[in-house]
Amino acid sequence: MASTFVNWLKSPAGRQYFFSTHFWGPVANWGLPLAALADLQKDETIISGTMTTALACYSMVFMRFAWRVQPRNYLLFACHATNATAQLVQDARFVNYWYLGGRDKKLVVKQPEVEPKQATPS
Repeated sequence: MASTFVNWLKSPAGRQYFFSTHFWGPVANWGLPLAALADLQKDETIISGTMTTALACYSMVFMRFAWRVQPRNYLLFACHATNATAQLVQDARFVNYWYLGGRDKKLVVKQPEVEPKQATPS
């Protein structure tokens, strides 16, 4: 399998693909989903609901474009599918935090119960 890939890579078709925008466009675009996946670990207070929704819509539109363009650009489709999924998860985190009580749960500070010391007879 590796030798087949190497042979294809050395062929004019392989070189043409790797030096085209069908390859480098999606590769450069992978920064968005990678950043979105990294942001899943961050605090909900820094999520911009407007921007996250806009990025999710953008990725869904370009998923359709990647599917409809001839020849189909599977790399671009995968990139936008990953980004749309990550942005929708971020949107869910945003809505949960600001509108469904997640903020209130986080703000509740559990006070440690301190038992009163009893005087010991000396």
